[in-house]
Amino acid sequence: MLASLSVFSQKIDSIYFNLYTDSLKKGTYNYINVIGKLSNGTYRPLDSMKVIFTSSYGKFHGNSLLLPAEPAVEKVSITVTLKSNASQVLRRTLYIKKAEENHRLKTVDEIMAEPAGSLKRRKH
Repeated sequence: MLASLSVFSQKIDSIYFNLYTDSLKKGTYNYINVIGKLSNGTYRPLDSMKVIFTSSYGKFHGNSLLLPAEPAVEKVSITVTLKSNASQVLRRTLYIKKAEENHRLKTVDEIMAEPAGSLKRRKH
């Protein structure tokens, strides 16, 4: 508990998106990663305790934006505002992924049943 208090005893100088993707997935939660640069020069992840998340579509639950399975829009505008300094605002527009994700991961049994030498090695 003390470690988390000392981390944010530093002032947040600036905020940045650190997105894992360039598009949003429909029918699921999409984690929106925001990091803050602290006055001591270190970077820390920020959550809804430190920033306000809003969007033009969908609903935020903490840092995660929930989109319906059949969205009525092609893109979503996301705004993040630092609670301690409302002039620190990030805006980003992300498109919703159109292609269906039909690939299926192999089960443990399927992987274990493969011959030992069947892994393809990449040439360097």
